[in-house]
Amino acid sequence: MKALVCHTLTGPQDLKLELQWAEPKAGPGEVLVDVKAAALNFPDVLMTRGLYQERPTLPFVPGLEFAGVVAEVGEGVTRVQPGDRVVAYSGQAVAERVAVRQEFVMPMPRTLDFVAASGVCLTYFTSYHALKQRAQLQPGETLLVLGAGGGVGTTAVELGKVMGAQVIAAASTDEKLAVARSLGADQLINYSTEDVRERLKEITRGAGVDVVYDPVGGVLTEPAVRSLAWKGRYLVIGFAAGEIPKLAINLLLLKGASLVGVFWGAFARREPQVQMQNMRELWELFEAGKLKPVVGQVYALEDGASAFAALEGRQAKGKVVIRVGD
Repeated sequence: MKALVCHTLTGPQDLKLELQWAEPKAGPGEVLVDVKAAALNFPDVLMTRGLYQERPTLPFVPGLEFAGVVAEVGEGVTRVQPGDRVVAYSGQAVAERVAVRQEFVMPMPRTLDFVAASGVCLTYFTSYHALKQRAQLQPGETLLVLGAGGGVGTTAVELGKVMGAQVIAAASTDEKLAVARSLGADQLINYSTEDVRERLKEITRGAGVDVVYDPVGGVLTEPAVRSLAWKGRYLVIGFAAGEIPKLAINLLLLKGASLVGVFWGAFARREPQVQMQNMRELWELFEAGKLKPVVGQVYALEDGASAFAALEGRQAKGKVVIRVGD
C-alpha cells in the first residue's frame, strides 16, 4: 500500500512516499480502516523532528487522525462493522490503511464529508475538553484564543461562542483573523502588528480576560498571563511558536489565577466515559449545524510532505488535510 513515511528525524522535507509499505492487519480488538483523508496537527510536525513527548520508532508513518471506511474488524470488536464511516485518533494516519484500537474509532458525524471529518478528533475534542472540563468556561465570560486562525484555534473560537463566551481572537495575520471573524469572534488582535497587552486592556476596559486558550506559547505567554482577570484560567494547549516559555509564577498569585494543562489524549485514556459524553455532545452540535470544521488546504498523498511543510511554516488557516483515498 501507499504511505508517507518518516525515515529520519530531520523534518517534513525528508518524508518519503512509499508505494509498497507493509499493509496492517486487524488484531484482536482492532479495526482496519481504509483511509479517505488524514488531517494534520502540529504534534505531527514535531514528531518528524523528534521533538514531541511521544517518539515513535523509526521508520514510522506520521499522522494522528483520519476519516475513512471500516474494511475489517478483529476478534472482539463490537463498536463498528465493515462499511461503517468512521473517524479515528491513532498513529500512522497518512497511509491507505490503518489498524487502530476500537476505543479510538468513532462514527463519523453524518453531516460531514471525509475531508471535513478527518480533523474533528484532535482539534474539537481538545478544545471542548479544555473549555468544558479544564476551564469550566461560563456564559458571559471573556475568552482569549491565541493562534485563532489555526486548526485548534478555530475550534476554540467556535466552541467559545457556542458556550456563550465573548471571544477575542488573536492571530499573526489579517487573513487568519478573517477566518476567526467568520466563526463569530467578537474582537480581533493581530499580534504581529499590535501590542497584545494594550489591546486587551482596551477591549476589556482593564478588567482582563477570564480564560486564555494558548496553543502558541513563546513570547505571547507572559503578556497574556498579565492580562488575566481575577480568578482567570490559562489553558496550556501547545507550543506552535517552537518555544516553551518560562513564567514568573507570582503573576498567578497576584491574580488568584490558575495555570491549567490540557492533554486530551491522556484524558481520553483515563476518563473514557467522560470523553464519550463529550463526543455525543459535539456530534449533536455538528448535526445541528452549530459547528462547521474549517479546512484551509487539501493536498494529495503524493504531495504530503508539502502539507507538513505548510503546517510547520504556520501557513495554515484551519485544518491542513491530506486526501488519501477516493
